[in-house]
Amino acid sequence: MKFSRCLILGLLAGIFLKLFVFDIRKIEGVSMLPTLKTGSLIIENKLAYGIIKPFSSTFFVQWKEPKTDDIVLYVQNGHVVIKRCVAVANQSMEFSEESGYILKVNGKNIPLTSEQFHKMQHSHQVPEGMILAVGDNYEESVDSREYGFVSTANVLSKAVCK
Repeated sequence: MKFSRCLILGLLAGIFLKLFVFDIRKIEGVSMLPTLKTGSLIIENKLAYGIIKPFSSTFFVQWKEPKTDDIVLYVQNGHVVIKRCVAVANQSMEFSEESGYILKVNGKNIPLTSEQFHKMQHSHQVPEGMILAVGDNYEESVDSREYGFVSTANVLSKAVCK
């Protein structure tokens, strides 16, 4: 009787922790190379920014927003993706055409294609409630340079261990 009660409580605690506190994810893809390799395991902190409603991409309560250099997981086109937050709300962005198309933000020079440059060049700062999320592997990553800024409401968790 005691064993079955302990087993049930353990299972419930495990489910609670996985739904609300942390999870382990396997990295698929090359967008975060060299920081995260395909097949690497990360621990995501689901409480870093708030309490997420289970099985959704919205928060019960959101108490914090991502900071620059956080590695975040968010929903994009129905998929959870992992990218680096390179700029947060109200941070300025500069664009250059001198030696190729470049986005300058927080001391980083991020290369852009001609199409990305023309899509983004009129945005001189990150809008309120948004972040600029870019993969570390600039050449292979599909990120904010393609689909625009990411709402902080869509950021589900923060990668804390790799």
